[in-house]
Amino acid sequence: MGVVYESGCLSLRSGSIPITSILSHESQSSSLSLLSCPIHLPKPIALNLRSQSSPLLRLRCCNNAQHMVTLTPEQITNYQQLLHNMAYDALVWSSLHGLVIGDKSVERSGSVPGVGLVHAPFALLPTPFPQSHWKQASDLAPLFNELVDRVSLDGKFLQDSLSRTKKVDKFTSRLLDIHSKMLEINKKEEIRLGLHRSDYMLDEQTKSLLQIELNTISSSFAGLGSLVTELHRNILTHYGKLLGLDSGRIPPNSAVSQFAEALAKAWCEYNNPRAVVMFVVQAEERNMYDQHLLSLYNTHLITTIRKTLAEIDQEGELLPDGTLSLNGQAVAVIYFRAGYTPLDYPSESEWRSRLVMEQSSAIKCPSISYHLVGTKKIQQELARPNVLERFLENKDDIAKLRKCFAGLWSLDNSDIVRKAIERPELFVMKPQREGGGNNIYGDAIRESLLKLQKESSEENAAYILMQRIFPTNSTTRFMINGCCHKDQTISELGIFGSYLRNKDKVIINEQSGYLMRTKVSSSDEGGVAAGFAVLDSVYLTG
Repeated sequence: MGVVYESGCLSLRSGSIPITSILSHESQSSSLSLLSCPIHLPKPIALNLRSQSSPLLRLRCCNNAQHMVTLTPEQITNYQQLLHNMAYDALVWSSLHGLVIGDKSVERSGSVPGVGLVHAPFALLPTPFPQSHWKQASDLAPLFNELVDRVSLDGKFLQDSLSRTKKVDKFTSRLLDIHSKMLEINKKEEIRLGLHRSDYMLDEQTKSLLQIELNTISSSFAGLGSLVTELHRNILTHYGKLLGLDSGRIPPNSAVSQFAEALAKAWCEYNNPRAVVMFVVQAEERNMYDQHLLSLYNTHLITTIRKTLAEIDQEGELLPDGTLSLNGQAVAVIYFRAGYTPLDYPSESEWRSRLVMEQSSAIKCPSISYHLVGTKKIQQELARPNVLERFLENKDDIAKLRKCFAGLWSLDNSDIVRKAIERPELFVMKPQREGGGNNIYGDAIRESLLKLQKESSEENAAYILMQRIFPTNSTTRFMINGCCHKDQTISELGIFGSYLRNKDKVIINEQSGYLMRTKVSSSDEGGVAAGFAVLDSVYLTG
């Protein structure tokens, strides 16, 4: 639902959920604020507010019949109290159920569990999303899982596609060097585990579900994302009748249990009951609780350890039979929640540990080849004509995947580069990086492209251009640091997928829950951990 201010009046536009009623009155004038999913009226309405001291509302139904409604002071007070109660209850629930992160203002909050806890940023109510597009995104997860696996086995394709990028991007070059070493020694990953997340936005103009990126390393928020879904179901169980909303319209989200089950099954496939599952983590990790929710001892009696790349270099040993041992403990599964950014490799120590892990017999999530499949350049290559056919046979599956591809181009395409210089607001310029805060937008695109043209270097191989997606604006109330804020927002849907294969046997290939993130519409970036967005969930419409 969007909100537009025009000549002193307030107009509302609905998506699939009917616009309904006002939920608070913010001043003595006729300025009103809304929750993202207010109380239902019988029919969708457009709402205009006269500039009067009393809150007199003119409601126009979809059949153009008009009605006048006056809110009494008592009703306004009730709406304010409803909002306060929901916010308070949501904060209590978050505290009791572990929907928390480390407070960046508190020393040691990213290293010592229980120190400096604050609730994770979240939306107070779920965001409407069309059921047809929800099903489309969910059905794509197994297809992308299989695609990642097949592309990962084509070492020549990965090396060739990233060969120019390697010359100008040092980080990608180091990853490719490790990959090359594995090809040289003919290292086979017979047991392959992928915990992925494919991110989408719903383009308002075309009503198309378009993929933003495919994450193959450190696909975060399976834990906290599942909790936000539970939170929203709890809120609607208590307040749903007043809001005209049904908690059953929020799809279940078992991301945390499904990811944990995939890790546990991979551990079983390794077939060493004394081995451990190792999480590779950053030294200061405020998002540690999202990771701890995946720890396996409480659910599967499997020991989980947490180590930084530097610690693995210091404590790790590659045994003659290929076993990775840390302080005498054999490692069955390595789950990367770090290693996706150059900042994680401040010295050669971290690169040594990455190579040793890759050389070992431990199951890597992701392996170096899975990691490379998730680069932006490979995403762009897969969108080229006839490339999917190299990896998949089923024409229907290929068509489904291609339908969700946004426009993706190499900077070798002079026509697209010219268009991006002329209309930079229609594009996003992406480097080969994971995590929020790396992309280039707006006038900075023009400046970057002109600079690359002037220098006439191969630096353009470090980037791709992507069609900018323009999703529907809505009004959302954020809960951040215990305070409720209202703003214009857009949302991004991430669908988790888990994949486990042992040689020719596919053990798991499924959609594994979801992550909804909502951000202020004026913000270009969208990462929760990077501070650009809040956690959210889906309210199915249509």
